[in-house]
Amino acid sequence: MDYSNKVKTFFGGKVVRKDLTAQVKGSAVVPTYVLEYLLGQYCASDDDATVAEGIERIRDILKSNFVHRSDAEYVKSLVRERGQHRIIDKISVLLNDKQNQYEADFANLMIRDVPIADRIVTQHRKLLSGAGVWCIIDLTYDHARDAKVRWGIETVKPIQVSGIDLEEYINARAYFSTEEWLDLLMHSVGYEPSHFSRRDKLIQLSRLIPFVENNYNFIELGPKGTGKSHVFSELSPHGVLVSGGDVSKATLFVNNSTKQLGLLGFWDVVALDEFEQEKNSRTTDADLVKILQNYMANQSFNRGNETIMATASMAFVGNTKHTVPYMLKNSHLFESIPQTYLKGAFLDRMHLYIPGWEVRILKENVFSRGHGFIVDYLAEILRELRRFDYSELLTPYADLDATLTQRDKLAIRKTFSGLAKLLYPHRQFTPEEAEELIEFAVEGRRRVKEQLYRIDETFAQQPAQFRYIFKPTGQEKDVETLEKLNLNGSTPEGGAGESGSESGAIAGAEPAKPTLFIGDREFKENQTGVSYRKLFGDYLRGATQITLIDPYIRSHHQFRQLMEFCVLLHELKPLEQEIELEVQTWIDTDKEKDPQKELEKTQAIFDQITESVAELGIRLTVQFDASIHDRFIYTSNGWKIRLGMGLDIYQKPDLYDVANVLPEKRKCRKKFEISYGRL
Repeated sequence: MDYSNKVKTFFGGKVVRKDLTAQVKGSAVVPTYVLEYLLGQYCASDDDATVAEGIERIRDILKSNFVHRSDAEYVKSLVRERGQHRIIDKISVLLNDKQNQYEADFANLMIRDVPIADRIVTQHRKLLSGAGVWCIIDLTYDHARDAKVRWGIETVKPIQVSGIDLEEYINARAYFSTEEWLDLLMHSVGYEPSHFSRRDKLIQLSRLIPFVENNYNFIELGPKGTGKSHVFSELSPHGVLVSGGDVSKATLFVNNSTKQLGLLGFWDVVALDEFEQEKNSRTTDADLVKILQNYMANQSFNRGNETIMATASMAFVGNTKHTVPYMLKNSHLFESIPQTYLKGAFLDRMHLYIPGWEVRILKENVFSRGHGFIVDYLAEILRELRRFDYSELLTPYADLDATLTQRDKLAIRKTFSGLAKLLYPHRQFTPEEAEELIEFAVEGRRRVKEQLYRIDETFAQQPAQFRYIFKPTGQEKDVETLEKLNLNGSTPEGGAGESGSESGAIAGAEPAKPTLFIGDREFKENQTGVSYRKLFGDYLRGATQITLIDPYIRSHHQFRQLMEFCVLLHELKPLEQEIELEVQTWIDTDKEKDPQKELEKTQAIFDQITESVAELGIRLTVQFDASIHDRFIYTSNGWKIRLGMGLDIYQKPDLYDVANVLPEKRKCRKKFEISYGRL
């Protein structure tokens, strides 16, 4: 069963074609979960005619019932003429203690102090949060001369799914591969998964951890236009996005004048947007930071003599001002946040710092055109999963280093738990999949801690080792942040000697040439600075005969990579020297409709390359061998290099990306290893 049919079979009525959301949205400034609620009502069909009819119906609803601010006076006139009219607007409710009644404010209709029945407020407490809730409202108008209030509220229906079956969701997960499930979640948040690497997908989906994990503290800083705030504003009615410059103690915690609870008392996630210095022209209240710091550590705050416990997660999203290399050399990765928050004790509460600079700027082609969960359904599922703790699933796989503080370990466990709930809600995964989540969690916490060493010298006095024992193999693993790997470069490191036999110096002898590294090197997905020159240059220099074994040289980009390898050989050798290069490869003829034709086509391409590189002094010969599997480079100067993925190590860059002409800027497409050894 293919992906699309599998999704519709197991989640019929709970998924929607994501491109339909863009079709119906038009100019309506309304969250995605509102639109998809309507799509779920009117377009839950595979029949094109039914879908087209449903889209027109939704457009009519948005035209007739959704309130645009520019049309507010017209809508008010309509309600007055009809006496009653159904609208879609965001409302918030306050208690008027002088009148002893609840009153609603309408965000787009711009009418205030409309009486609302106690029964409605009791049923929908989040109306009192102050941030507003999108609802379908039957609004009335009273023409009576003696009416004290003209406007009235007949009914209120918050826009949300009626119910979910968590067990059904968890059981269905077992029928999907991990890659299929990742794609389903990517479609659900609105992105086309084919445009994202595995690590890119994890970064995008990690934005959902605050929705699935109680009291989770998350930060993302990166360039503009990468969708940092999208998840927090569009994908769940249980999260609220507020400007970082507008928050106050009353907004977040308690209004001492009215005793009204703030946002943390009502919402699952409170996200501070535009969390950077230039957006905060006024000085941030130091007491606010202190109270927030205590809440992030203790999950509670005080209201008078009463201590309020809350489960709301905190998310901080903002823009960076400089490139990552600039920040790592001249300041730190928190440099753009407001100065008042640049305190070690506050930042140490962050469980995860995701590298927003790795997220590509959103373009039209990255938005989903496939089936994904109706976001309101997904939001309710994530909310249900908040009741569970998956952190114990880490224990059979990892023994975290003893130098890590309890706060470090808690952060790693909470991130692992959140990712496991998202990707493996059925609690089943392979050791390799567990390792992937562990490394992502450890790296995200290390990014926080290493910047603290720069900001607060008290943290630098007891540095932690971000490593762990991977129990299934007993191997000790050190987890480095990708940006540090990129900054330090990827040239294999030399040692004191290849195997200890060439170390030492003789008095009067000529200085020995630097000894080349022997051993294994691991490279991460999305890592940059990994050019062929850095990987192989010093090992190929001086070789006159080279054998490249790679069974996968079949596609256009793989032929191009072979040509780049030949160009490197040309650049390494004296102009007058010639190099014999033998390439051993294969074509999987079993998968071809016409194997002979495909073989001839491939041979013709190799012939063209052979003729072209001959001008560079590279004598290329090609052998087709069905028995080869592993990838190697053998050189006449005595080196044997095992290639984890052959030459095909890079993601495909965008057409006008500098990575097309600058190999050091290309991203590795997967995690892989290269082993260097002597023949």
